Amino acid sequence: MQRFVYADNAGTTALSKTALEAMMPYLTEFYGNPSSIYSLGRKSKTAIETARQKIAAAIGAKAEEIYFTGGGSEADNWAIRSVVEKMSKKGRHIISTAIEHHAVLHTLKALEKQGCEVTYLPVDSYGQISLDELKDAIRDDTILITIMMANNEIGTILPIAEVSKIAKERGILVHTDAVQAVGHIPVDVDELGVDMLSLAAHKFRGPKGIGALYVRKGLFLPAYLTGGGQEKGRRAGTENVAGIVGMAAALEEAIANMDENIKKVTAMRDRLIENLLKIQFSRLTGDPVNRLPGTASFVFECIEGESLVLSLDAKGICASSGSACSSASLDPSHVLLAIGLPHEIAHGSLRLTINEDNTDEDIDYILAEVPPIIARLREMSPLWEDKINGKL
Repeated sequence: MQRFVYADNAGTTALSKTALEAMMPYLTEFYGNPSSIYSLGRKSKTAIETARQKIAAAIGAKAEEIYFTGGGSEADNWAIRSVVEKMSKKGRHIISTAIEHHAVLHTLKALEKQGCEVTYLPVDSYGQISLDELKDAIRDDTILITIMMANNEIGTILPIAEVSKIAKERGILVHTDAVQAVGHIPVDVDELGVDMLSLAAHKFRGPKGIGALYVRKGLFLPAYLTGGGQEKGRRAGTENVAGIVGMAAALEEAIANMDENIKKVTAMRDRLIENLLKIQFSRLTGDPVNRLPGTASFVFECIEGESLVLSLDAKGICASSGSACSSASLDPSHVLLAIGLPHEIAHGSLRLTINEDNTDEDIDYILAEVPPIIARLREMSPLWEDKINGKL
């Protein structure tokens, strides 16, 4: 029977048994509306507040600083748009990077159409920003710096604590999209010095459709959704009780096992990197040192990443590529272009993201299947012969 290997954990993760078991009572028995005053509703309310305390503890925050959202994208939107609304009298200039998740980039593009100015910091070949360039980009009317903690495509971990120090010297608010980091590497909001931080449950084996926004105490953001008094009146809508409980259970489990998981996953990741880089005309993307434990991302010349992903799928391996085409664009990933890869090379990308559910046998299987697939795809490429003959 063909082996199945899931290696797209940066896209989403499988729901942990711990999270599922924690959720089940709130999907079946304790289904009361948390805003109700009778006992069934109070049980739901208590579950929410207990979960809020657990999530806060996991990132070094206070319970009152955690606001539940429908996911990481909503948390990003809320943080950025609310700061613009709140700080519009001071200015409308925002600093970000060229490699942010689309939840941030598309929000910034929309705000530019509404009169905001955005400086997108360039990155080097590893996906790292220059702190000197950040300092130079700050203006008197800069109101927000929003920079991700870890990149979702190449795994580079960015220096958010240093960014915050620079921002504080100028009285500028800092938001970080930590969706890929929380649950996988240590995250402490006080050590990072951020004012806002976004996270999403389904990236650390929690349920989909639930996330949170950390907002530093004393920073009052305008309401994002109106219509009810939930989340201190800032995010209306009946709470996803089961999702909130599942998120807390998954994050608590991830934090408890983090040291062990990092050691295990890093070893598997390094084995993937070491062996796949033996393939001719391949290269690692992202920072070789400051990267997420589970992210191994590559480009292979003279192939199409989408064809590689589909070929791997036929072998039972779930992976992803930053070069997948859409009806709207034939361009490869904005992240790969931002780190300086030419279009023709960026198209041959492969992202393998593993976690503690993966095994050494999974890695063996990936390493056995990827090289012959790449060889077959290259044989079909009109560019391959020129490449090996030195004409490209």
